[in-house]
Amino acid sequence: MAAAIVDPTESAVDFEGAVLAGGASRRMGTDKAFVEIDGLTLLQRVAAALHDAGAASVLVVGGNASAVTDLGLAYAADTWPSQGPLGGIITALRSTRAETVAVLSCDLTKPRAAAVGAVRDAIGPADVSVPVSQGQAEWLHAVWRRSSLDALERSFANGARAPKNAVGELQVCWFTDGDPAWFHDADHPHELPRSARLS
Repeated sequence: MAAAIVDPTESAVDFEGAVLAGGASRRMGTDKAFVEIDGLTLLQRVAAALHDAGAASVLVVGGNASAVTDLGLAYAADTWPSQGPLGGIITALRSTRAETVAVLSCDLTKPRAAAVGAVRDAIGPADVSVPVSQGQAEWLHAVWRRSSLDALERSFANGARAPKNAVGELQVCWFTDGDPAWFHDADHPHELPRSARLS
């Protein structure tokens, strides 16, 4: 008997991931999405952590489209390039279909499935789960509910470009139990491990 063919657009998907890769990387001096650590780009490492955390799919938002697809990763152009991370988050939520979407930056040096899973599990009834590490909110390691999209779009239309300025209508869960190493990102070459190779 032939297996039934399921249209993926009609399937229920609980959790997906997205990686923001559209930053200018001026302080790094090269596109940090493609900095390599132990043979894998930062972008690949973040995507792998999302997959390992159970994301049904992972989408890269913004950045070098051909270089992203050459790595075998799905790509979506940022609807508002060079206008800050909020536009990338909105693009991610528009381009996925899951109830919850983890949206991470591409420059995490030690991305972990455990970190993604812990932030996601903490969301409860909230609209977004945001890690807090050493007193700093890590907005680019947050998990968003699809239902937050309308409020984020309204905030963007009113001039907000940073996610912290777009959650006035939303219920935020502050996740404070994680290892600070989970959320470490690299803006400058000296913040990378010694094994890193800049392109």
